[in-house]
Amino acid sequence: MNTATATITRTERPRRPRRIRGKGWALVLAIAVELGFLAVLVLSVNWQNRKPEPVMAELYAPPVKAPVIEPIPTPPQPQPQPEVKPPPPPPKPEPVVEKPDPRAADIALKAKQEQERKQREEADRRAREAKEAEDKRKVEERRLAEAKERQQKEMAAMRVQAERETQLRAQAEREIQARAQQQVADASARSRAEADWIRRIQAKVKGNVIVPAELAGNPEAIFDVVQLPTGEIIDATLRKSSGSRAYDDAVQRAILKSSPLPRPDRPELFQRTLTLKFRPQD
Repeated sequence: MNTATATITRTERPRRPRRIRGKGWALVLAIAVELGFLAVLVLSVNWQNRKPEPVMAELYAPPVKAPVIEPIPTPPQPQPQPEVKPPPPPPKPEPVVEKPDPRAADIALKAKQEQERKQREEADRRAREAKEAEDKRKVEERRLAEAKERQQKEMAAMRVQAERETQLRAQAEREIQARAQQQVADASARSRAEADWIRRIQAKVKGNVIVPAELAGNPEAIFDVVQLPTGEIIDATLRKSSGSRAYDDAVQRAILKSSPLPRPDRPELFQRTLTLKFRPQD
């Protein structure tokens, strides 16, 4: 059916809502445009591999005005960026050649000599300080060693002195003990010798005593007798009476009659005054 027939038939039918004709063709056209756009993209990518093929499309214009569909703009192809070259380096400045100063060598030499002199002085100072420290250390060590040796000698001398004092004390104690023993022995011997001397005197006097017949008991009469070193009697004094006048007189006469008295065996035992005791029955 052509276009004119379709128009007449539509007018004879009952009135219906008007429908926009050509909608299908618009859709076909839009799809065709899309396909063409995609083909263009593919061909633009693969243009180096194959030649583009012509595309033929047959379009039919609808009787009514179709809605205008604006085509999708094609994105611009990326343009190759121009290669940016680095700027050339600036030219090197030419070295400035200075003329040598004739005084610079002398100044540098003097500075070097001054630096060497200071280094030598510093080295000498350090060596001197090290030597002084070493000498001080040696002196201190020597002083400590001498002090230690002196202390050891003093301690040894103190030990010797203590031992000597101990020996001297022991010897003195032994001597004192010996003297005491000797004194005791001498006193004992003196006492025995003196007692023996007194017994001999008493025996001699008793041999001359005439005991009274009426004397009772054993009374004691004590006399102080004074004599010479030769034994001769100077005096005989009654110190304690026996209670019997007759016995006292008889003893006194016997003492005087016994002169000279026996002398001691040891001259140092002699006593000028003797105290003599007499009992008739002893």
